[in-house]
Amino acid sequence: MDRTAKADLVSTLNGVFNESAVVVVAHYKGLTVADMQKLRSQMKQAGATVKVAKNSLAGIALEGTDVASIKPLLKGPTLLAYSGDPVAAAKVAVDFAKTNDKLVILGGAMGTTSLNPDGVKALASLPSLDELRAKLVGLIQAPATKIAQLSTAPAAKLARVFGAYAKKDEAA
Repeated sequence: MDRTAKADLVSTLNGVFNESAVVVVAHYKGLTVADMQKLRSQMKQAGATVKVAKNSLAGIALEGTDVASIKPLLKGPTLLAYSGDPVAAAKVAVDFAKTNDKLVILGGAMGTTSLNPDGVKALASLPSLDELRAKLVGLIQAPATKIAQLSTAPAAKLARVFGAYAKKDEAA
């Protein structure tokens, strides 16, 4: 890789670190190519990305960003998982690490907050942004549904009473 390619990679990574809500750092030593492809596809489905970059170049790209606290974690064969959703990258990385012991989560950062491996696991247990939005919409719609049920309930009760009297008259 020549100097201009390295400079391009550093500027690209710097932009990624500035825009990402969360960055997870993990060791991937021993993962097969098929496992890496599986991890990449799972990340892509969740709206996250996995990047393997030279640690020295990633360290340079971290300078001046909010997630600069992860620089000490960049030792050995590391990969970076990042996403705009604060939960997506952490959730996929933790789920993948459960099924594949070769992926070892070292930590990460969410904004200026650095995370240890337990912090990443705790972040992964939170619902995603889309799930939270769905719950909020459900909570907002629930009162309207209850009001509609209450407004139709008296008429339904009245219809049942008339139906009961009609059956009583038919039986007699």
